[in-house]
Amino acid sequence: MKGMIAPDQVVAPARDAVLFRSSPVRTFVTVFVLLMLSFGLVSPIMALIVGGTGNPWWHTALQAAAVAVLGAGCFAWSARGSLNTWVRVSSGGLELAAQDSDPILLAWTDIASVRVRRARLRNVLDVTPVDLDSVHPVQGERVGWPTMTETPDGPGFTADLSEIWPGPRRLRRELAKHLRQTEG
Repeated sequence: MKGMIAPDQVVAPARDAVLFRSSPVRTFVTVFVLLMLSFGLVSPIMALIVGGTGNPWWHTALQAAAVAVLGAGCFAWSARGSLNTWVRVSSGGLELAAQDSDPILLAWTDIASVRVRRARLRNVLDVTPVDLDSVHPVQGERVGWPTMTETPDGPGFTADLSEIWPGPRRLRRELAKHLRQTEG
């Protein structure tokens, strides 16, 4: 595939669009903070067990920060951490481009079900269209759809939301708002 179409290269289907996109910077910061917190919890215990290192605490903290920067950087820009995903929710429908696929557009009336669920440590979005013929490529001809999965409502699309910002909770609220409008 030639590369993913970025959300700013696509005209939003409506003015009230809310964009959710993967963020390697957010991933880096999250992993860095987790590594530093684990250092803060484990380091005093290890110092007690081995009787201290003889170095001042700030020297050990600088070493931990260097390791955390390296570890967080490797994860954020690794194959797993750099998966490009974006979801745009608006009154015009749901746009989805997951793991370097071409973006697709589904009108709310063309969606049989949509849900955000947990799969182990990941958040996952499942979108089941009423009919696969109702799925429209956002630009040009379809080269590659997002990953397909089998849902209780039939074949659907799945997207890993672990790296998106503003976050899965906000996405759930936006989806619920638009789904209520189409039902009522």
